[in-house]
Amino acid sequence: MTGTDTPVPNVADFPLPTDGWAVLTDRTIVRISGPGTDKFLQGQFSQNLNEVTAGRSPRAAASTPKGRAYCLTRMIRAGEDILMDLSSDLADDTLTQLRKYLMLFRGTTMEVIPAARLVGILGNRVAATLAGDAMNNLKEPGDSAELDTGFLVKAEPTAEGTPRFEFWQTTGEENGLDTNDQLPPADWYASEIAAGVASLTAVTQESFVPQMLNWQHVGGVHFKKGCYTGQEVIARMHFLGQLKKSLFRFRIGQTGELPEPGSALVAGERSVGEVVNAVKYRDGSCELLAVVRHDAAEKNLHPEGQPEATLIPIPLPYAVPEREKSPQSDT
Repeated sequence: MTGTDTPVPNVADFPLPTDGWAVLTDRTIVRISGPGTDKFLQGQFSQNLNEVTAGRSPRAAASTPKGRAYCLTRMIRAGEDILMDLSSDLADDTLTQLRKYLMLFRGTTMEVIPAARLVGILGNRVAATLAGDAMNNLKEPGDSAELDTGFLVKAEPTAEGTPRFEFWQTTGEENGLDTNDQLPPADWYASEIAAGVASLTAVTQESFVPQMLNWQHVGGVHFKKGCYTGQEVIARMHFLGQLKKSLFRFRIGQTGELPEPGSALVAGERSVGEVVNAVKYRDGSCELLAVVRHDAAEKNLHPEGQPEATLIPIPLPYAVPEREKSPQSDT
């Protein structure tokens, strides 16, 4: 679906660079067009389409009727159309699922943009070169600007404070990126983990309610919009305070085998969590995001089958008040 067979490396530079860009070969960009675009998406995704505007490009999730996320994406307003990014490995399944509902909206289409590509940017310098004066409008995560060759979106920073951006290049024209600044894709994926932004794989698809992935804390769930598929479960978990596990970030000092998405994390002999994403660094360490039970998060945890690989909790760049049962925002 990406138009390339280039594998995505799973070893990131250490320390993680704070300046540069990487082509994200495992993401596919699709365009939804036609008179039913907003109504179709409003009925399937956790984001309110009224808040997807020319300057605002928030995240969203699509879930099964049981509230389990099968698609994590971002939405960009492109004229009267909407652009979304999909995991290339899951794109065919995701599009098949969504087209079951799209059939109800005559004249509305959802197609892959073959020439489009997604670029992850670390640091302000490259983004400022692309954006020019529009950089002044990119203040908060989700803020976006339309450029001649696509769209630039401010993403969540890493917990260590590195600014991050997504460049959605929708044309094949020269983009102004200097190849001397190019980074391996693994550096971007490591920054996603450091920013607490989860992604799904074939193993973890339909495994988690969006809140378990902290999707509400990266702007991906709107709790006051109308009905959509899975909304009842998602809303009940939020308003009744039923979230018992969520996304944590961990580090392993030295690891031989990188924990795979979907594999278990254990405390003693008990499985208390599940790996969502992991990346290995060149110094032999690794970082991972995992959904873990709140009542087990402070215990001695390790990947199943690797008792010597102790998990060290490290910070996320945002608060998760559900863990402390503190007041939550309703927006």
